[in-house]
Amino acid sequence: MLSIGQRIANELNVQEWQVKAAVDLLDGGSTVPFIARYRKEVTGTLDDAQLRTLEERLRYLREMEDRRKTILDSIREQGKLTDELALQINNADTKARLEDLYLPYKPKRRTKAQIAKEAGLEPLADLLLSEPAREPKEAAAAFVNAEKEVATPEAALEGARSILVERFSENAELLGSLRDIYWERGSLTSKVRDGKQTDGAKFSDYFDFAEPLTKLPSHRILALFRGEKEEILDLRMEEDKDAAEPGYVSRYEGRTALAFGIVDQGRPGDKWLLETVRWAWRTKLRFSIELDMKMKLWQLAEDEAVKVFAGNLRDLLLAAPAGARPTLGLDPGYRTGVKVAVVDATGKVVATDTIYPHEPKRQWDESLATLARLCRVHKVELVAIGNGTASRETDKLAAELVSKHPDLKLTKIMVSEAGASVYSASAFASQELPGLDVSLRGAVSIARRLQDPLAELVKIDPKSIGVGQYQHDLAEYKLSRSLDAVVEDCVNAVGVDLNTASAPLLSRVSGLGEWVAKNIVEHRDANGPFKTRKALTKVSGLGPKTFEQAAGFLRIPNGDDPLDASGVHPEAYPVVRRILEATKSDIKVVIGNGAVLKKLNPQAFTDEKFGVPTVKDILSELEKPGRDPRPEFKTATFMEGVEKISDLKPGMMLEGVVTNVAAFGAFVDVGVHQDGLVHISALADTFVKDPRTVVKPGDIVKVKVLEVDVPRKRISLSMRMSDPAEKRPQGRQDDNRAAFQKHRSQAERKPAPQAQASGGALADALRRAAMTGGKDKSGRK
Repeated sequence: MLSIGQRIANELNVQEWQVKAAVDLLDGGSTVPFIARYRKEVTGTLDDAQLRTLEERLRYLREMEDRRKTILDSIREQGKLTDELALQINNADTKARLEDLYLPYKPKRRTKAQIAKEAGLEPLADLLLSEPAREPKEAAAAFVNAEKEVATPEAALEGARSILVERFSENAELLGSLRDIYWERGSLTSKVRDGKQTDGAKFSDYFDFAEPLTKLPSHRILALFRGEKEEILDLRMEEDKDAAEPGYVSRYEGRTALAFGIVDQGRPGDKWLLETVRWAWRTKLRFSIELDMKMKLWQLAEDEAVKVFAGNLRDLLLAAPAGARPTLGLDPGYRTGVKVAVVDATGKVVATDTIYPHEPKRQWDESLATLARLCRVHKVELVAIGNGTASRETDKLAAELVSKHPDLKLTKIMVSEAGASVYSASAFASQELPGLDVSLRGAVSIARRLQDPLAELVKIDPKSIGVGQYQHDLAEYKLSRSLDAVVEDCVNAVGVDLNTASAPLLSRVSGLGEWVAKNIVEHRDANGPFKTRKALTKVSGLGPKTFEQAAGFLRIPNGDDPLDASGVHPEAYPVVRRILEATKSDIKVVIGNGAVLKKLNPQAFTDEKFGVPTVKDILSELEKPGRDPRPEFKTATFMEGVEKISDLKPGMMLEGVVTNVAAFGAFVDVGVHQDGLVHISALADTFVKDPRTVVKPGDIVKVKVLEVDVPRKRISLSMRMSDPAEKRPQGRQDDNRAAFQKHRSQAERKPAPQAQASGGALADALRRAAMTGGKDKSGRK
């Protein structure tokens, strides 16, 4: 049996010693970001993606080892553990295989087979199976026993059949074989339930549906199971009935018979045995196999959905920040007014107000005057508009503000509100913005999201950001674990300003939890800004291990030591000193001096602890200290005069912003209050297996309008400019869109109109992340 380390090494295609080193570090309390960044020599430069996979597989395999031990102990206690069985259990490489082997020994309620065994009928079952030349009824006559409630030969045969049916259905090799056949040849069908056609219109693509199991994409599987859950659809597994084993009704019955040497040779017992096989398939095996197929489908779909959610979340968190610029945040509304908040370059709230430009008050000019005054007084550069109710009208207000006051040099950008109300009502928001009305906190969050999406979005439960498909159907623990890992990786990849970061942001730093992060903020408030990383050791609860894990990801701009503003870990400062000695320079001269640093040979500065990979990282950091891996902030411009779906015409060439990416394509905002779909087949001139290899949320792309369906509010787009208009790409676009029309976040979801300006790899990536296939429910005029 391969060890856990050997198995993971084979799966990752790395050396076993690398896996062992990583496992030892993880078991010792090190985080994935720390290991990937600062322990490259120890693990042989395993990257964060490999380490996350390793961590996940390690968890699975250790759980399997625990289960293996439990199964062995259980069978041993029953006195039934043979050397052969123990070998099979020890060699089982999946949880499913383990459970198959355990099935005959698993404690269960009293079955017909057990009752038959207690009545002494197991020898009859063995006799009929091994000697089919015997006439079943004659053989059964010898087992009639009124005291054991076996009154007739027929009763004895029924008991023997129950024993064989259970034996067939608990054979591990047979179960595995039948599963493989069913997976390759079976299909899933769905029918609409009587009277549910109207209520279940959104599932209309599945009212009469069938597709092979191996061809079902994840979003379709999730849609089918959602339809069943909502009692709209009836789902059924269909076995492959066309290709039967010679001489048998079905392939599955034939495989079962052959597994136990049952062949129809016209002998007296053959017919009885074949009927037993048929009974075993129809009453036991088929039900078990089809249940396994449903579970496998769900598992695959769930894993893919979590992967999509995590990928989209990563893109949103690492979207380009607008930076430290004074920003005006607008949280649109009709009757309750538009909430206004101005934050300075550091994100501090400097002014708030409420204006009423829309129905019913219609104070348009007064609202413009208020906004202009606030922008002038606070030297505002950016206007962030929430994408909820009344956002279209508020966007027009902002556009007029920009055009009437060109001297202000304002840029307006639509920002997603997803999760903003969750933040506004949170305990942290109350601590962070004491005395500020809940409704105004949303405007503050909108403004800050434009300045730095990562710093603001970490304050919100990732699930409330709403960039997944059918996220509320997914296993909570699995989704949360994956999303938390994404947030941790993103925060540590960017780095955190120790003197300005909020407690939620600090809590995501490697090694720091909520309690230590809170202590850091309290220490900072009581003693002033940190001057050095070393001063962190004075924070309550922050010991040597925590310092080791966190220090390299915490930045202190303008501190006492320039290295504290970089990604160089304090433990590696001696390496920097050797570099300074070699260049006969001061740190202030070397840092940022690419001409000097590029001439150095990394090998010259290695030692027993720090090898070439780490020294190369140090030289890169010295060249660009504290570099931000996120892209540069830029905006997109939508076509003038194209503001609603009816303005679109086939053949139009437009600039748009990718708002969400799914397995079947990408949704793109082209400024008409409705996202268009670029099907996977229209993303590029070459074959695309995964849309995320071509686009990601926030990308600014050129698209061509292929088809516009105004009544159904559907827009078909292409990124292949050669595609003829009025031609939809191949693919199930109706159910693709349905995949995004049924799962908006229940935690919060205002309608999401479109913008006229884009934040490129920032706000626009956020702005439509919580989209629902583009369906407009805003009730706008």
